[in-house]
Amino acid sequence: MKQDKGSVLVIGGGIVGLSSAFYLSKAGWQVTVLDKEDFTDSCSYGNAGMIVPSHFTPLAAPGIVAQGIKWMFDSKSPFYVKPSLSWSMISWGIKFLRHANEKHVTRSAPFIRDLNLYSRSLYDELQAELAADIDLHHKGILMLYKNTKTQDEEIELSHTAQKMGLDIEVLDKTQVQALEPDVQLDVLGAVHYRCDSHLYPQALMQSLLAKLQAMGVTLVKHAGVTDITVSNGKITEVIGGGNSYKADKIVMASGAWLGTLAKKAGLNVPIMPGKGYSFLTDAFQGKVQHPALLLEARVALTPMGGKVRIGGTMELAPINHVINRNRLEGIVASVPKYYPEYTLPVPAESDTWHGFRPCSPDGLPYLGASSKVNNLVIAGGLGMMGLSLGPAVGRVVANIIEERPSKVKVDIFNPERFN
Repeated sequence: MKQDKGSVLVIGGGIVGLSSAFYLSKAGWQVTVLDKEDFTDSCSYGNAGMIVPSHFTPLAAPGIVAQGIKWMFDSKSPFYVKPSLSWSMISWGIKFLRHANEKHVTRSAPFIRDLNLYSRSLYDELQAELAADIDLHHKGILMLYKNTKTQDEEIELSHTAQKMGLDIEVLDKTQVQALEPDVQLDVLGAVHYRCDSHLYPQALMQSLLAKLQAMGVTLVKHAGVTDITVSNGKITEVIGGGNSYKADKIVMASGAWLGTLAKKAGLNVPIMPGKGYSFLTDAFQGKVQHPALLLEARVALTPMGGKVRIGGTMELAPINHVINRNRLEGIVASVPKYYPEYTLPVPAESDTWHGFRPCSPDGLPYLGASSKVNNLVIAGGLGMMGLSLGPAVGRVVANIIEERPSKVKVDIFNPERFN
């Protein structure tokens, strides 16, 4: 019989929340998960399905500010910051500017790399424990480029990756084409990050939900949190979906809503939602073998579930559910520039997924126990690496609550670093 160590309330039903629930339940805790929707629509479902040790550079990096300013004047560009007079947006932007430098990247990169590598290893274990096909493959990811400027930048970055111990290979056009013999490519070359993997997010999430139910985890739908009571340095009550919840430990894993949720507990955890779009297509008829990032276009392309998912854009703005057709058209128009045989129609809004990546101003996750609210653990701000980092973050959350050391260092991810 499983040992009952106490109760944990997890707020958030995405990959981070469910992974936290999985490892905590395995360890003997009685776990309840609240989701503001119905556990079937989050960034954990519509993302590119990539597990990316290659993404060791935080969003706040040199050059992104200048590039972002240029993109803001292009209605179909992959990056957009909506001008706003809101103090939260201005404050987030100031913090971002302060961290967009080489020193920050150099300091952060090893920690991001290690968390991603840890997560990749946990995915292999998780697939076995789920006893389900989540379409997990270790084929790496191709960073495709078309011009010499991008080529030079990507090869320089690959040298850093090699020094950090990542398995990569620089490929010329002929070598890339040999990896994708069934489709025509129009590129100068690619860096093949063989350390990366990919899976089918929907299969993962459905299997994980079924596993949690079998483990006895309580999953509560339509339980958006409206109030939190803090008394004597502890969260004593959470109101979600009109009902009251109490637990020994609380985990905040609420994605793009983390900042708003943390404020209810008196904490400052700055988050800006980064809207992205994706859609599935069967146009490639199973011919694409490797996931790819179309670097100049900032578009991701991943084979999954017998189809290909194509996604991109980063719109930093308050949460809204308007589909920006111009940016969706920009994603679609980029595909034949790299795969010239395929000119795709712009998908209907009903076939277009959109979600909100939780972006911290320094591009680093928030992961750790609160020093101000002593029964609270915060896990979020993963930006575009939510699915990639999910199992590792969930395992660290369980270790924190269990008061056990983790295999990776997470001090740099202190969730109260902006308080």
